[in-house]
Order: sequence, then structure tokens, then C-alpha cells
Amino acid sequence: MARTESSPLSQRWPLGADDARTFQRTAIDLLIRLHIVDKIAKIHDPNNDAFREQLRLLHGSLERILAEEKEATFRVRHGAFILNGARLRSSFGTYPLLKSLMTEFRERELDALRFKPGLTLDELRRFMPVFARREKRTGSAFAQLQTDVDEAGVVHVELERATPFKTTSTLNRNTARLVFLGIAHLKDSFRRNARNEGLKVPTTRRLIQSIYNHIVDNESFVFGMTNLKNYDEYTLNHSVNVCLLAMALGRRLGLNRGELVDLGIAAFFHDLGKIDTPLEILNKPSRLDAEEREIMERHPFKGAEKLVLLKESRRLPLQAIHVSMEHHIKPDRGGYPRSFRPADVNLFSRIVKVVDYFDAITTKRVYRQDTFTRAEALSLMLELGGTEFHPVILKAFVHMMGTFPIGSLVGLRSGEIGVVFELAEDPQLALRPKVKLITDADGNKIDGAIVDLADRDRATGRFLRSIAGPLDPGDYGVEVAGYFLAEALQPG
Repeated sequence: MARTESSPLSQRWPLGADDARTFQRTAIDLLIRLHIVDKIAKIHDPNNDAFREQLRLLHGSLERILAEEKEATFRVRHGAFILNGARLRSSFGTYPLLKSLMTEFRERELDALRFKPGLTLDELRRFMPVFARREKRTGSAFAQLQTDVDEAGVVHVELERATPFKTTSTLNRNTARLVFLGIAHLKDSFRRNARNEGLKVPTTRRLIQSIYNHIVDNESFVFGMTNLKNYDEYTLNHSVNVCLLAMALGRRLGLNRGELVDLGIAAFFHDLGKIDTPLEILNKPSRLDAEEREIMERHPFKGAEKLVLLKESRRLPLQAIHVSMEHHIKPDRGGYPRSFRPADVNLFSRIVKVVDYFDAITTKRVYRQDTFTRAEALSLMLELGGTEFHPVILKAFVHMMGTFPIGSLVGLRSGEIGVVFELAEDPQLALRPKVKLITDADGNKIDGAIVDLADRDRATGRFLRSIAGPLDPGDYGVEVAGYFLAEALQPG
């Protein structure tokens, strides 16, 4: 389960994925143990043999985590558990118990539950019956739980209260604000570089660290914000989208926090070389001729050169130079720059290539009025397969985005139309995301609720709504990004 940040990334690939799977198994085992002890503690006293045996197993699971980490902190974010910043993936078998524990957190007004080194078996024995108590009391559930924990003399388990500052609407608003700050900072960086003033790399790193936190806490809405397309400043908006998607994909591939921040910085500046590409070439509405194509294909060289010559280059991750140079290189060493054929393409470059291509073909350009929907883009990328992208990375990306990616427009069998806002956590419910309704069954535009397509009719057990098929937003005059921005402006 070791995830040492000191080991070179080149030596860990593809071992990073194995590390992530090991961590997932250990973390899920810990949650299962917590769930079992919680359930037993609700019906048996602490002297019960079953309770004592399961408590011992839970303590052993915690000790294994705490031996590697400084803490074991569980948080619930948008239908998923987060352990020490890593989102835990549920399966068909574990989904019900994870949902049960989420209910426990919600009823106790818990934002986080933190186990700290030094936790003894006896202290855990005092904590679990307190955590498992069912009786309803007046006042705040969290305040009563905290009082009970203090009275039990528990000092190595800490509670964090869910506060109004962490409501969904506030979180969405902060996420949207961060995306716009990213675009503004990149615009300033491009201007500073054009004037040979250097880049504010420490500011960039702090920005990317904040983006990492929002991906952990609010990943679905982060994906929603990548539907934002600024056609007048395509390179800026595109680069921020690539940064967001690359970091999210890197998490799926098992990269640790430090590596993800470095990946985000590399993705953020991957198109820096386009500063020197004439606008009449970047925005030419027709096919480029041979000379123009040659100029366009110089931008990877230009970008790598700019990063190397920066006064602050020592503060940049080395992979940023690799990504700038290599993000158009194919697995068979095709692509461009044609005069550059690395012996091995950097992992970060391979990740950026996948998300760069996806965002590009789902964005309308002056030379390409017709764009792919997100689902169509994924289908095309799967057809290109290993000739254009690294197959393992592509597979992870397609799985991350889902059958109906966030931001997709879908028609429901009820006649309603909606925008996909959040994917189902349970893999068995992959075709049942959460959808914001934007028309009623008669086709009238509405500002509808966000509904869960996994909800069933209590009387019949049948699903209340189902997707009939994907729709093209362009055919309906729908600007998908507007609905995510509207959610970010909700009071709360």
C-alpha cells in the first residue's frame, strides 16, 4: 500500500495503478469493518464476543492504514467516500453498505471522521458504541455525538461537523470561481511570457493545488465546468479544461497528490507554444496549406523552449517540458513534431494527449462548425484505439467519463429532456445518472429539479425515469455550460 512520493514516476508506471488498487482494497476493507462493528454495536453491548472479535479486526485494519499514513480520514462527497483524499470506488457488493455509512454520517451531521495514530483497542471499544447510538435527542446531532465522545475519554478519534460553508451550492460556486481564476491566471501568464517577464510559478502551483482539492471534493461539478467553451479565447479555456480532466484522469491511474499537482501544471502550460503561432493560422476557417501546417506543428517545440528558458524553470516540474513537446505524439511515434521521435513518451504526455483530443473535438471552432457530442467523442476515440492513444489510459478515461458523460443532453422515455449532472456511483447503475430536467414531457422549457434516475416507485419497484437516448445540444439550441453556471449561482 506504500505510496511514497520519493520514487520516480518513471519507475512506478505502471506500478502506480497496482498501488492504487492495493490502497482501494485496504480502504474498502476498513469501511466494511467499520460498517460491521457499527451494526453489531447497535444491538449488542461491548462485552459481546462477536463485537469484540469484529472490533479487533477493525483495529487491525486501522493500524495498517495508520502505519503508512499520518491519519485515516473519511469524508463523504457527492455520493462517495473519500479516504485521505482518495475517492473510493464502490462495487455491486459494497454499494449498499457504503450508502448505509453515508446515511450514518448525514444523520450525525458529520463532514469527516478522523482516526489518529495512537488509537488503542480499548479506546476504539469506547468510541464505537457511542458512534452507533440510535436514540433521538433534542438539539444538534453532531454536538451530542461530540459530547458523548468527550465523555468517553476518546482522544484519538476526531469529528468534523458539516457546516453551511460546505453546502453543495457553496461548493459549486467556489469551483466555478476557481475555473475562472484559472483562465484569468493563464491569460496573465501568456501575456507575461510574451513580454519576457517570466511566469508566476508559485502562484500557478497554489492554483493547481486548489484545483486538486476541488476535484477530490466536487469532481462531478468540475467535469460539468469543462463544458464551458470560450470560442474567442479557445487556447486559454481549452488549456484549463485539459488541466482539470488530466488531473482527474491521473487520480484514476493511481497518481499521488504531488504527482497530480505536477501533472496539472504541465497540462496548464501544454499549449504555451501557441503564443507565437499567428492568429490567422490558429483561426483560419479553411484547411491549412503545407507551409501553415508546418508553422502550426512548431508550437510543441516553441512551448518546450519557452519553459526551458524561463528564469523560474527550476520551479516547474520537468514533466511540463515533456508534455509541451510530446502531447501530439502517438503511441507508434506518429503525430507531430515529425522531426522529434522520443525513445519513450512520458506518462504525463500520454494522459494530456487523451484529454487534449477529447476537449478539442467537443469544441466548436471557426474551421469546424460541427462538433462531436461527448458520447460521440468517446466512441470515436475508442475506434482510434491504440493507434492514437495509449490503450490503458484511454480505457481509464472512457470509464471515468461514463456512458452518458456529465454535460450530455439526454431524452427520457417520459418525454422530458435533461442534462447529465452526476454519474451513478454504483457501476450496476451506469445508465442511471443524476439529470437536471430542462423540459417537461410536453417539451416546454423548465428550470427543473436534479433527479436521480436510480429512484424507483415505492409501490411497483420500477424506475421512475429512464434514458431513451442521447441528444445533440446543437439541435435543440441548448448551451449546456449555462446550466452548471446557474447551479453555481444558487443561494446557499
